[in-house]
Amino acid sequence: MLAQGRDAMKLLGTLAGAAMLTMTAGTAFADSAGVVGANTFPQQDGKSLYAAICQGCHMPDAKGAIGAGAYPALAHDQNLAAAGYPVFLILYGQKAMPGFGGFLSDAQVAAVVNYIRTSFGNTYTDAVKPDDIKASRNPEAVYFTLD
Repeated sequence: MLAQGRDAMKLLGTLAGAAMLTMTAGTAFADSAGVVGANTFPQQDGKSLYAAICQGCHMPDAKGAIGAGAYPALAHDQNLAAAGYPVFLILYGQKAMPGFGGFLSDAQVAAVVNYIRTSFGNTYTDAVKPDDIKASRNPEAVYFTLD
């Protein structure tokens, strides 16, 4: 009986240790993602925002990827010719891509849209402005957040 009690205590200690490691790993992952607080990103320029948010799926070279899902290329993307297209996708998402409207300010959305539209072989120079993003936001939209 005493041996069973010791085994139970060992198991309990192992489970508690595993739980602590899981909590620690979760905190490290959130910090490494560049998220400040629960619902904002500190990056302000398009290149930094792309690196922090977009390249995880669309890849650093914006050529996209196929794996657990299909992540479309943004390089040489004719869909980006209409500035409203990437604005809508970044604000509201589509299919497997989540919307980031609840995480990014109007200035941040404009910065990353302008970066994508003028990088990776894209040459769309009609820049969007924060006021364009503000006008594109649906005042009744419920944005996804981590709250």
